[in-house]
Amino acid sequence: MKNKAPSHNHQPSRPEVLTAEEWFAQQGWEVFDFQRQCWDAVADGRSGLLQAPTGSGKTYALFLSLHSDAYRASHADIGSGKLKVLWITPLRALSADIALAIDQACKGMGVEWDVGVRTSDTPQALKTRQLRTMPEVLVITPESLHVLFSYPDAERLFSDLSLVVVDEWHELLGSKRGVQTELAIAHLRSIQPAVCIWGISATIGNIDEAVDVLHGSEARKAIRVTSRRRTPAPHFSTLMPAEIEKHPWTGHVGLHMLEQAEAVIRENTSTLVFTNTRSQAEVWYQNFLTAYPEYAGIMALHHGSIQRDVREWVELNIKNGRLKVVFCTSSLDLGVDFPTVDAIIQIGSPKGVARFLQRAGRSGHRPDARSKAWFLPTHSLEIIEGAALRTAMKTGLLESRQPHRTPIDVLVQWVVTLACGSGFSAESLLAEVRSTHAYAQLTDEEWQWVLLFVTRGGTSLTAYPEYHKVVEHDGKYSVSTRTIASRHRMQIGTIASDSSLSVALMNGKSLGTIEEGFISRLAVGDVFLFAGRTLELVRIEDATVFVRPSLSTKGAIARWDGGRMPLSAQMSDVLRSTLHDAACGRYETPELKKLKPLLDLQTEQSIIPQEHQLLVEQFVSSEGYHAFLYPFEGRLAHEGLATVLAYRLSQGRSITFSMAMNDYAIELMSDQPWFIDAATWHEVCSIDGLEADIHRSANASELSRRRFREIARIAGLVFQGFPGRQKKARHLQASARMFYDVFRDYDPGNLLHRQAHEETLQFQLDLQRMRSALERIQQQDIVIRTIDAPTPLCA
Repeated sequence: MKNKAPSHNHQPSRPEVLTAEEWFAQQGWEVFDFQRQCWDAVADGRSGLLQAPTGSGKTYALFLSLHSDAYRASHADIGSGKLKVLWITPLRALSADIALAIDQACKGMGVEWDVGVRTSDTPQALKTRQLRTMPEVLVITPESLHVLFSYPDAERLFSDLSLVVVDEWHELLGSKRGVQTELAIAHLRSIQPAVCIWGISATIGNIDEAVDVLHGSEARKAIRVTSRRRTPAPHFSTLMPAEIEKHPWTGHVGLHMLEQAEAVIRENTSTLVFTNTRSQAEVWYQNFLTAYPEYAGIMALHHGSIQRDVREWVELNIKNGRLKVVFCTSSLDLGVDFPTVDAIIQIGSPKGVARFLQRAGRSGHRPDARSKAWFLPTHSLEIIEGAALRTAMKTGLLESRQPHRTPIDVLVQWVVTLACGSGFSAESLLAEVRSTHAYAQLTDEEWQWVLLFVTRGGTSLTAYPEYHKVVEHDGKYSVSTRTIASRHRMQIGTIASDSSLSVALMNGKSLGTIEEGFISRLAVGDVFLFAGRTLELVRIEDATVFVRPSLSTKGAIARWDGGRMPLSAQMSDVLRSTLHDAACGRYETPELKKLKPLLDLQTEQSIIPQEHQLLVEQFVSSEGYHAFLYPFEGRLAHEGLATVLAYRLSQGRSITFSMAMNDYAIELMSDQPWFIDAATWHEVCSIDGLEADIHRSANASELSRRRFREIARIAGLVFQGFPGRQKKARHLQASARMFYDVFRDYDPGNLLHRQAHEETLQFQLDLQRMRSALERIQQQDIVIRTIDAPTPLCA
């Protein structure tokens, strides 16, 4: 590309500015129809949602809309010097890749725009500079965006905004971070009404609802653009054990399949090995390196608790092909483009079809390349889930993401955030909040409760000045002190986690962060596995865990909360159908054929339940009287069902039950004889009085108390402490418990207390799936089998 001739004063000339069409032509690229549709829509000032597969050019479909011929024709000046594009991303790991792609496009077109990133990893000095002078493009997380709104001149920062893009919207949709994004979009529209709002989403089961949630009251004006490019279906295989008879019936780590995993890794140029938890990633990394030391130097570990510079090093070396295998978690699920990755291995059940396809899409990022994905079952019965995955992908079955409705804790945090900034008027903010999908049904009474809570601490905390965070003067609400604003900014966000401590070597080199709950169980001199190393605990000082490398080959496995993912409703349906096929003698998939000897054993000892049957297996051991029920409805629904069934069975008799559950089954056990017949089971599994019986159970109350801990943190009732001086987790839990009990006993109308109960039913116990399970059981034949030894299903 030639530059213009230099001027007479010998100043370097500015490069020729290309349109999007011209730059695409220069690269030798074709403009796809969906990209052109997005460019034209933004030129017309329209908002919408884009559905496109990973690696298809969706970033350029939206960013380059401001540089297309159509946009240039309708906008005389797209100028620079102010923030023009806000790109919201759910993961820090995505931000660098997105910023790099946008920056390359700007340089290639001769557009002199700065591209910035703002996440929790961004240095404070850079954040301060951004507050003075914004780049033209800012890649940001929802939490960091809310922090920007908490500064007094936030409106100036966004006054020239033209385009807002919410990347990976399907990942945000079903979380409180999605609600944060809804509130942010509504506020940006109030600052700049002409701004175009776009989401980017993978295909999900409720894509129309995804549009409604993103755009709120403006949803009827929004359009959907779908890429017609069809990526080849992934090559899918389940890794099988050599002899199913010797394969363990239980377990969740899967190390007995190490050899099969290594064979896949050896045959491919580069492989991502996904685990469902950080602990599992740590264990696999250590054991793989021990078993195959020849991979040293070409393998790595990646998860969200590892130090940022290490994560970035891993991502860079995946891209340039220097790493052959990386053991990772959801930290690499989304968006990061790795052209060199040939294959992925999923260790253990992905619990959902969409999650598996998302991870499979990390491989084959080349023109016409096909993703290659292997499923590694951690125990025998998980092989059935391989068959279920195969069927679900073949039929195009995908899960829906259910949005949150009226979470009061997020609204309380948002109101204080805006009060920290330029302040707000109650009437205008209420209209803005109600324009979102999440708060469209917010009542006047609920809004007045929120205002009373942030100004006076509600009706039960009026006597405590520290909860009088917001003051009202002449109709405008603002924070009462700078100290309150500063403390509030430190804990903006909705991600649940235990208190974290830094982990550092004795020379001060940081390795990452670890949850206090795990470290509190260790003593000085104990050895644990973290960040791919075996470490010895030396001391804990100023929220830092000092460690030294250990020569021991064994140690405690670092554990984090948040690893419990329930089987999705869609996967549950397919799983029941797959077992039905086996019960009817149809062994058509490779997985069922491999599992046939085990299923034959199940048939000999009991039955394989068909879709119209609920199997109850009874077993007497030295511990007591066990009953195993098989709804196959997922762990969370089973937790609630177990609580309700145990409560109902204990009515009118002096008996105590212990409970256990997984995604497939519920176990109820008592040391007293208690077995019942099929007719009584139907009565016990009645849908009548379900919610009342949940509330009567002590377990449900304790779950609500636990749920309240995070609600209290989001709403600002408990302060987690200053950086480097965080409060201990047990102190935070005690504070939250105290508030819960106070609201229960003295403030029955407290909306945060009510929210804890509602979220426990909806998310912790999955009330809707509990209802579905009980309704299905009422239509099923209950088949009771008394067994002499544990069957494969009940193992």
